[in-house]
Amino acid sequence: MKRIAVVTSGGDAPGMNAAVRAIVRVGTDIGMDMFGVRNGFEGLIGGDIMPLSNRDVSEILHLGGTFLGTARSIEFRDSRDARERAVENLHREKVDGLIVIGGNGSQAGAHELGNMGLPVVGVASTVDNDLFGSDISIGVDTALDIIIESIDRIRTTAESHHRAFLIEVMGKTCGYLALASGLAGGADVIVTPEFDIEPAEVEQQLAAAHNRGKRYALAVVTDGARNNAERCMEYFRSREDEIGYELRVTILGHVQRGGAPSTYDRILASRLGAAAVEFMAGGGTGQLVGWIDGAVTRTPLEEVAGKTKQLDLDLWQLLGVLAK
Repeated sequence: MKRIAVVTSGGDAPGMNAAVRAIVRVGTDIGMDMFGVRNGFEGLIGGDIMPLSNRDVSEILHLGGTFLGTARSIEFRDSRDARERAVENLHREKVDGLIVIGGNGSQAGAHELGNMGLPVVGVASTVDNDLFGSDISIGVDTALDIIIESIDRIRTTAESHHRAFLIEVMGKTCGYLALASGLAGGADVIVTPEFDIEPAEVEQQLAAAHNRGKRYALAVVTDGARNNAERCMEYFRSREDEIGYELRVTILGHVQRGGAPSTYDRILASRLGAAAVEFMAGGGTGQLVGWIDGAVTRTPLEEVAGKTKQLDLDLWQLLGVLAK
């Protein structure tokens, strides 16, 4: 292969730029012509493809988000005609293969392109950390740092005013961020799509923390849980007189995906990006490049597409013990 393109797809994640930089510079170093696709699969459908040089990826290592832009493309997901146009656009530029940086939806799209005969390699990148084929994905470490900093700041106010706080984090289908931040942030209770406890139990566990003599109590919930922040607050408002303590809510939202990537994410993204382009340059295709057991690994995209990683039950049980 001589001409390789890279696309960042789906939700942005801190470290995507570091991965693009590594792909372009390593690819250039081994004699490849490198290209970038603007605005994810939408740009691929529209033929928004540009050459990338080492100079083009200067000064992006420390930047959050993705300088290529990204988008969620329903048309790409649902229409084979759209995917065929995407492949045709790459062929028009004489591009031999595509590297897809992204999460579950992006790697499912990569798998579809591979089934159409396009050489494709995925790079694990999603703050949700639910992508099968990688212990940790690009962006997770930064998102957790942001959440923990927020929890630490909120704890100061909670302790000063003897309050309970409920903090909502990202996680539409996976509660990893809630579980990890709850463990690291000293939460008394967490609510996730996998462990979606009722608001009454949230109330009981927060009250139990107060009864143990704590000056404050913390709950961490995901936005994708059925009993998310909105539903919990509806319950607490309806029982305000009976509960006997004040509950405040903080919804972190997209701040979790913003800002400069952490040191860990910069290194992880650089290693995964480099491994992806080296694999593709050698003729490799149909694999997700991820990080398992402390090393770069490859997992067939057919095993990745349509699957989500399960939460670590040991962490869940540990949180239950440490929260007492």
